[in-house]
Amino acid sequence: MTRTDLENRYQLKPCDDLTGGSHGLCGAPGAKPAAKAESRQAPGLYDYTSAFETAIEQVKGEGRYRVFADLKRLRGQFPRAVRRRADGVEQDVVVWCSNDYLGMGQHPSVLDAMKAEVDAAGAGAGGTRNISGTTRSAVDLEAELADWHGKEAALLFTSGYVANEATLTTLQRILPGLIIFSDSLNHASMIAGIRNGGCERHVFLHNDLGHLETLLAAAPADAPKLIAFESVYSMDGDIADLKGTIALAKKYGALTYLDEVHAVGLYGARGAGIAERDGVLDQIDVIECTLGKAIGVMGGYIAADAVIVDAIRSWASGFIFTTSLPPALTAGALASVRHLKAHPELRERHQERAVALKARFAAAGIPVMPSESHIVPVFVGDPVHTKMISDMLLEEHGIYVQPINYPTVPKGTERLRFTPSPDHDDGMMDALVTAMDRLWTHCNVARLPAVA
Repeated sequence: MTRTDLENRYQLKPCDDLTGGSHGLCGAPGAKPAAKAESRQAPGLYDYTSAFETAIEQVKGEGRYRVFADLKRLRGQFPRAVRRRADGVEQDVVVWCSNDYLGMGQHPSVLDAMKAEVDAAGAGAGGTRNISGTTRSAVDLEAELADWHGKEAALLFTSGYVANEATLTTLQRILPGLIIFSDSLNHASMIAGIRNGGCERHVFLHNDLGHLETLLAAAPADAPKLIAFESVYSMDGDIADLKGTIALAKKYGALTYLDEVHAVGLYGARGAGIAERDGVLDQIDVIECTLGKAIGVMGGYIAADAVIVDAIRSWASGFIFTTSLPPALTAGALASVRHLKAHPELRERHQERAVALKARFAAAGIPVMPSESHIVPVFVGDPVHTKMISDMLLEEHGIYVQPINYPTVPKGTERLRFTPSPDHDDGMMDALVTAMDRLWTHCNVARLPAVA
């Protein structure tokens, strides 16, 4: 990732030092001031419509304008779905980019729990937990999540994004003078929380512990510090060195904040994530996760020592002033977590499917990017070509995979991101690789040497 990429991602001012300065606020990442279109309003009045139109045209001009697919998921048939095209015609498709990694959003135990909870408790939670109290299934879910991660307590949020933003912002209020050290590829929700807290913060090069130690060593020894990083980085599929990061945190007196959003449910003997797989659950101070990916429902949470969770619960605006998750969601998530704890065969099948797809792409000369996780990214390198291939896969082959363009990934690294699940069978993989092989030739996209 270049300096320009970091400046755009973290909204750095041109004068900020990536290794020693704070991140400034300078507008939306990568955005340029919108050019004023010809005004269609009376002189002296701001032309709001033109500003919005210009913003949209900028995205279209860069080849990264997105059109959402109108999909109807089919209960019991994941990953199959029905797409409604613009002309109203329905098309059968196979979904290859869902973050419902294990298909738990369709699992009978989850669906049964959700339906039973609606019958028992109704639809909504009635408001915030401070005003309306807490749904019983939410209390049970927090206890189950704390046990999953080997922590004293857990706290639910309405999404993983909110969990990150609220917690990281609030930690800066609770710990005056906090210095945060953030991996350069951290998710936008982490960046927002770090930025919104206003503390001193430093960006270390992605998964570069040498650079991280340089920054830590330069900070005041007696200042509170926090290292914020992810376990699985979802666009490249690489995995952080948890043990090495923890060692640095101990050496320099820092807290560790780990985002396990793309690992929870998928790694470890009980599915608690990379920290469980690597045997370091007890050495991570705050773990943040989602209920909306491998767990298959919706929501987010943190798990930590009881005193940390209680402080966040008492101070975080993103928790205090937000309506609670509906009881059906917390009941469904509870059923999912309990199932995942007891069924490692799902994780084994999931890993096997990811390895199989990578091997098939490589054998066909499709430029699958190096990935040590379940993420299977295929390099294209151009936003227009990426979207064109995505559109042709959908229209001509009934294969749905979203193009991944800037600002999600740096310019010049545009890709297709496949997430095979335990339910993607060999026939689906054969159809996908055959379609990709044809399109790579048709669109004249660069290949890798085929692997025998």
